[in-house]
Amino acid sequence: MKKPFMLSINMTETNSMIGQNKDLNPIDPGLYLVPTPIGNMRDITLRALDVLRVCDAVICEDSRVTGKLLSFYAIKDKKKIVYNDHATVETRDYIIGLLRDGKMLALVSDAGTPMVSDPGYKLVRDCLDMGLSVTALPGANAVLPALQLSALPTDHFVFGGFIPAKDKAVRDLLDHYKGYAETLVFYDTAKRIEKTLSVMCEIIPDRQIAVVREISKLYEESLRGKAQDILQRLQVKPIKGEIVLVVGGNDRAADGAVDIDGLILTALEAGQSVKELSAELATKTGLKKKDIYERALALK
Repeated sequence: MKKPFMLSINMTETNSMIGQNKDLNPIDPGLYLVPTPIGNMRDITLRALDVLRVCDAVICEDSRVTGKLLSFYAIKDKKKIVYNDHATVETRDYIIGLLRDGKMLALVSDAGTPMVSDPGYKLVRDCLDMGLSVTALPGANAVLPALQLSALPTDHFVFGGFIPAKDKAVRDLLDHYKGYAETLVFYDTAKRIEKTLSVMCEIIPDRQIAVVREISKLYEESLRGKAQDILQRLQVKPIKGEIVLVVGGNDRAADGAVDIDGLILTALEAGQSVKELSAELATKTGLKKKDIYERALALK
């Protein structure tokens, strides 16, 4: 195996750059959404380090995980506020109180961009509703690198979140999205990926897919092909790590055989109700009325 390229960190130089950047770009009070590395610890922006270095506290999912990141970049004695799926309303009110008092807070997830299949949207929603400052920093995430590595079309795509754990829920999810012309992106786990692929073999057997794992880490890998091909490979050699599943869109829809969005928009512009157009288009296209109904609500 090729020896991985390693680049040493000069923290004195890095902290100097952070200080210079802070002088050029003053950081005002408010809530900052800060992306963190998803694998390689150096996949963080200088601006993110600016914020983490000078903020009054870091709002995090797991204080131990965030503590390792802060320690890596020699950011010491930083107050941490745990805010995750189990956080109470009282915790959210406490954070909002700090922001109202003029504090500067950084919201991070364990890895990647906050609020992409992570908690935090309720906090951001409440802050914006109250007129508090919220700033989103660009940075590391798993969706876009997986799209790039999949070699599937990237001009239009739909992010479907995490693949559910139960087989029926997986079937329902794939049934819902199988008519989409856009490339589909999901998060999955190594423990469940073979079950997911087995369901895909039944519902969308001819689609090109990519199983992208361990993005930005030492064993980064992209397995490409149809579901059955990849499933056979995994049964011989199972994989580990965090997985992004990328699925090619419905070619028939992409070629315009059924421009369902166009039909829905035309019906809406003509004044049809969502219920009426769903029933009518289901008869015309053979698609499920429920799927058309949900798509019409989204477009409306």
